[in-house]
Amino acid sequence: MTQNEKSIPVVIVGGGQAGLSISWYLCREQVEHVVFEAKTACHSWDDERWDNFCLVTPNWQCELPGHPYKGNDPHGFMVKQEIIDYVKGFADSFTAPLREHTPVTSITRHENGGYRVVAGAELWHAQHVVIASGAYHDAVIPGYASAIDPSIYQVHSQDYRNAAQLPDGAVLVVGSGQSGAQIVEDLFIENRKIHLCVGSAPRVSRFYRGRDIVDWLADMQFYDLTVDNHPLRDGARDKTNHYVTGRNGGHDLDLRLFARDGVGLHGTLETIRDEVAHFAPDLRDNLDDADKTNADIKQSIDAYITREGITAPTEAPYVPVWEPEASNTPLDLKAAGITSIIWCIGFRPNYRWIDVPVFNGANKPVWHRGVTDAPNFYFLGLPWLHTWGSGRFSGVSRDAAWLASQITGKDVPVA
Repeated sequence: MTQNEKSIPVVIVGGGQAGLSISWYLCREQVEHVVFEAKTACHSWDDERWDNFCLVTPNWQCELPGHPYKGNDPHGFMVKQEIIDYVKGFADSFTAPLREHTPVTSITRHENGGYRVVAGAELWHAQHVVIASGAYHDAVIPGYASAIDPSIYQVHSQDYRNAAQLPDGAVLVVGSGQSGAQIVEDLFIENRKIHLCVGSAPRVSRFYRGRDIVDWLADMQFYDLTVDNHPLRDGARDKTNHYVTGRNGGHDLDLRLFARDGVGLHGTLETIRDEVAHFAPDLRDNLDDADKTNADIKQSIDAYITREGITAPTEAPYVPVWEPEASNTPLDLKAAGITSIIWCIGFRPNYRWIDVPVFNGANKPVWHRGVTDAPNFYFLGLPWLHTWGSGRFSGVSRDAAWLASQITGKDVPVA
């Protein structure tokens, strides 16, 4: 150990809900540790969400350790400030050894065992390391975006706040996952002219046969399904989330309804060249596939209702309200009056600061239930780390308790 090196049993990288969750368990087990956060505990909710952002899962699923949702609307959906208050309330509920504004810039193996961690201007020696910094680090914007006329304003979904932020004129939204579909609604409510590039994201209804679909799936124990038992196994981690919304009490997001009411729908964006957008001929297939996913979920609920002998109202099958004529006709941005582009095509993880052999050939971390092949090196808070809820308020506590048991060598019960 070097002269200025500090030693500690556990270092946690990331002070959001995942990092704070395992800190909560380690505090309860009286395990000395430190949590390094590059910004603040709530920065992703506060700084990387639009003004009208809300949860798409009901409030009753918010179950951070020792801090379940206690409001008066368990079947509602917290809006942005309520989410921030919930996470801050959790952080304030115990004394976490949290070091905000302290980015970790390097992790390497230590010659004496464990790991050398560079955090801010300090050097640490840790026996255990938990990476809880998430997987949404680098915003994805295609290379050709730099060649688009600078008079067209461009913004990634993480930096979009509201319609007033954009110049007057039509908006091209690229990507139809959760962020893209909800931002389209946000702009639609503000009477903006919108064009949407529709990708392969699936959709799900908000309510079905008298209940929120999340309630049905919870009763069907879908949220207890582990990635090991998922039909896609590790492939579940690469699936795009279903688009739906909790806005104003929650409702479906049907892109066909938007199209019927004036939103221009196009296939997957292939490129923009000389201010002309070119699309793949897949709009019809993408819409049909999204509807099929929704229908399949409903059929699984129907089967459950029948099998369990549950009395529930019936519901007529979904009938599409709009069908596309062509999906790959190029779109001249200037002629269409488009003055801004919102990129809603996701993020790439950035683990370049980790020099530990825990990555596969695609530079993705490899783990089983968060435990890697490197001794005492763990990941937490990632999608499908163990179950669907691993990257959400609903499942991170269970995963954190499990990793705490790996660190302490004893059973750590879920709070």
